[in-house]
Amino acid sequence: MSDALLAVDVAGIRFQNPVLLASGTAAYGREVAGVIDLEALGGIVTKAVSSHPRNGAPPLRVVDVAGGMLNAIGLANPGVAAVLEHDLPWLAANLSRARVLVNVVGDTVEDYGAVVAQLADAAGVDAFELNVSCPNVKAGGLEFGADPVALREVVRTARAATGRPLFVKLSPALADIAAAAKIAVDAGADAITLVNTLPALAIDVERRRPALGFGTGGLSGAALLPVGVRATWMVRSAVEVPIVGVGGIASGTDVVQYLLAGASLVAIGTAALCDPRAPERVVRELDAWCRAHDVRAVRDLTGTLEWTS
Repeated sequence: MSDALLAVDVAGIRFQNPVLLASGTAAYGREVAGVIDLEALGGIVTKAVSSHPRNGAPPLRVVDVAGGMLNAIGLANPGVAAVLEHDLPWLAANLSRARVLVNVVGDTVEDYGAVVAQLADAAGVDAFELNVSCPNVKAGGLEFGADPVALREVVRTARAATGRPLFVKLSPALADIAAAAKIAVDAGADAITLVNTLPALAIDVERRRPALGFGTGGLSGAALLPVGVRATWMVRSAVEVPIVGVGGIASGTDVVQYLLAGASLVAIGTAALCDPRAPERVVRELDAWCRAHDVRAVRDLTGTLEWTS
């Protein structure tokens, strides 16, 4: 495979190929290093990092559903201090080609800025991804991404804490995802990640109770592919910053769909949980598709969807 063919530049960062591991599916890298060649990928988005440790949601946390997977992990993580001491040094020491984006979550606007500030100068961090699908405890649980004022303040607070690129991850359940993306960009975001999981409910009919311990959860997997592709296409027309397409990717042609819709990078989640070799295979398939279609640089595919009425 050729670096010249697959390499992309996003938010000032050179990625050797456009395939990342999505947040929450590869922990902090060390946990999957024995089964996934991280250095063969464009990068990894870490599991969520919050200002304090989180125990997460009660079990069951994951269930299979038709077309994908439902999860309610509850953003369980050891907290920023532990990640800074134990996880980022491992990433810095073991990854040289793959880039690292740290996913950041919070209960308040201030939480986001505090986490980013603590990691702003840490080795092994190339950028931050702000998960604004979290509930704002000061606004009655309304998601940051669904509140224009809160969304703007989250991004501004994080922007003030670092000069490193900021990616903002949005929910597919937003009433106007393109408008939310524009708010994030105007507040200082360098890129937009689309999409987070889709809120859903699975019921255990024998117990007449939710299948997940938390109740509702987030739908990921194949069923999310057309949702994410549509969101990418919608946001591409509203903002000029790069987009990371996420949701349902399991093949090289899935990646091509996101690229044509307007993405510059993609991230794989559920497919990697089902088959840890899937991300490397997807990179190979993307390379083969480009060669078969005389594509000289994968970046040339971005936003080239030919729309017909």
